[in-house]
Amino acid sequence: MSIVRALYQRFSHLIHEVAKFGTVGAVAYVVQLTATNTFWWFLGMSELAGQALGTLIATVVAFLGNRFWTFGHRARSGLGREYALFFLLNAVGLVIQLLCLEFTVSVLGLDGPLARNIAGNVVGVGLGSLFRFWSYRKWVFREAEPAGLPEPTTPRREGRI
Repeated sequence: MSIVRALYQRFSHLIHEVAKFGTVGAVAYVVQLTATNTFWWFLGMSELAGQALGTLIATVVAFLGNRFWTFGHRARSGLGREYALFFLLNAVGLVIQLLCLEFTVSVLGLDGPLARNIAGNVVGVGLGSLFRFWSYRKWVFREAEPAGLPEPTTPRREGRI
């Protein structure tokens, strides 16, 4: 039992970040799934356009949740910088999703509602989420710089000129 406690204490900060990230992701996922399927089935958009727009809407939800809750304890490097990096890295996550969807539709020839949802909204979102969590921690919501030692001072030389 003490080994479990020691592991939890060592990784509790990461466990809490993962749990919050997962919660924000679940909310954004419901938004993305609802929007994507609305675009596909009610508005008649193509699979790629519907997936892209659904993901874009969910990205706004995810940014707000991650910035102010999941990574709210981390250093702030400016809303503009964080927003731009967040969306850039989400674009990479979106490419991962779209590649999964395109592979399923174009290569495997599976183009029904179930196949699209599994490819884009299960496999694609899953792989994209792994990338997003890692990249947000690394580049967007960075840890605060540890307080360093004070700068060494150069002693003033007293003497003749």
